[in-house]
Amino acid sequence: MEQPEEIKEAKDILQSLIKAKKTFRMYPHNNPIYIKTLDETYERFKNFFDYKDNFLLKIKQNSIAYDSEQIYYNPEKEDNLALFFFKDGLRELIFKNGLLRDELEEFLKIIALDFDREVIDDDIVTLLWEKDFKNIQYVVDEAFLIDIDEDDYATIAEEKVKEKITQIDDLMRAYTDGFHEEDVKGVSIVPLTDKDLQLLVHELEKDTSDKAEKLVAILFELIYQAESKNDLEDIFAFLRDTINFSMKHGDIYTTINIMKRAKDILDDPLLGDDEKKYIRMLYSYLGTEEVISLLAEILDSGIEIEDKFFKEFVGALDRNAILPFIKFLGELKTIRARKSVIEALIVLGKRDIQALSRGLEDNRWYVVRNIIYVLRKIGDKRAIEYLLKTVRHGDIRVRKEVIKTLGELGGREVIQTLKDALSEQDMQVRITAVKALGTMGSEVAKKIIIDDISKKKFKEKDFDEKKEFYEVVSRWKDAEVFNFLIKALKRKAFFGRSRNFENRACAAFSLGLLGNKDALPALYKVKDSNNNLLKEFSVAAIRRLEHGH
Repeated sequence: MEQPEEIKEAKDILQSLIKAKKTFRMYPHNNPIYIKTLDETYERFKNFFDYKDNFLLKIKQNSIAYDSEQIYYNPEKEDNLALFFFKDGLRELIFKNGLLRDELEEFLKIIALDFDREVIDDDIVTLLWEKDFKNIQYVVDEAFLIDIDEDDYATIAEEKVKEKITQIDDLMRAYTDGFHEEDVKGVSIVPLTDKDLQLLVHELEKDTSDKAEKLVAILFELIYQAESKNDLEDIFAFLRDTINFSMKHGDIYTTINIMKRAKDILDDPLLGDDEKKYIRMLYSYLGTEEVISLLAEILDSGIEIEDKFFKEFVGALDRNAILPFIKFLGELKTIRARKSVIEALIVLGKRDIQALSRGLEDNRWYVVRNIIYVLRKIGDKRAIEYLLKTVRHGDIRVRKEVIKTLGELGGREVIQTLKDALSEQDMQVRITAVKALGTMGSEVAKKIIIDDISKKKFKEKDFDEKKEFYEVVSRWKDAEVFNFLIKALKRKAFFGRSRNFENRACAAFSLGLLGNKDALPALYKVKDSNNNLLKEFSVAAIRRLEHGH
């Protein structure tokens, strides 16, 4: 495909995203306009991926580019898609061939959020990270992941640039003054090229790495030659200092090499118990706050660590590393670093759920929420007894996370807690609770939800909340739920008719999700209702049952 045509395709996709962003904010997800917009946007991506593997957007403050070609520009602050991404630190968005319709829908839901007017706890980067998309990737400028008033953004950015320019000017002036003072004349200065600098850095790093590797090899050889405990203590001290030195200089690889050699010694049947005791002490030292603090600095500095090496490092850690990791989880400044620590805690926490659960007592809400997330990923039911103590946490974000986790872990002991949460004062907590019951999928959970919908006070709930309850109950695709929904669809009321129409519309919506075509006669009877909401939801349900969307 010729370049101009490719750029046109890129512009069309971006315009579809902008249109979808507005549509998703205006319409519920079962609305025909919502569905049509999603399908059209997804179709554009599919057509593009017929000849390209990736759709990469480069984002600046007021513009978006594809393949070095500017395809979007908006100097205004209102409805500026580029600024929307840019102010939260996003610098690149990559959509990969294989993009799923559900992934695209979740992405569009995120960008449709009104971060300026709605009470939203996270920024767009955090929400993208939590979704963990397989076919949507992004690049974040960590330097901008701080709270800056949007109105002051341009001013602050300009000041940062001026600071950098001033520093360069001062440096050049210092060099010039130095040459004047020495009265150097007639000397031709040949500047180093980028290639020269890269070669020099490589040689310096190689020299340091080679020396460290040789030192490690000698120390481990000395273990076999040690004649007394004093010798072993000295060798252990040298190895400990080598780990400390390497970590201070951002060299995680030397530490990994030490631990690999240590494992070989532990597996050697010819080595004595004393030698192995000191090797185990080395493993214990690796998980101390002293070493984990150095690792935290490396992660926060932006130094790239390959996944396989980071996993090797974490794999060498003992359970004693759990508490230091929890401590630094609340102190790290970058999302990338926090994500790495969370991944480490998922691995280590499996070995000691009790130690990990101590993080639930932290006074920082965001640490508690992350620990709950870790426990959910681990999926060990032993965590339930600790999580139940967190349900009444003072921060709503923590309560939502723990309720969600209890739903995924399941078990009889969480049923009453989730049932009680349906009566919480906050609507978002109630919605999270009903979704958690839906995740459990048990007959008891189904009965609790149906009973709650059947209560008289349910009709007084906000429409969006009612819709969530009905959507969850449709997960049980059985006769009991079908009959319950048909009865709700047909129910008429003399008093509170508008509220009753909302309930009936929700029932129609839920019947569409249920997938039972036996509901079509009842839906056809109300599709021409004078109530617009009931009419709209009935028509959408009929379309879903007859055409599958």
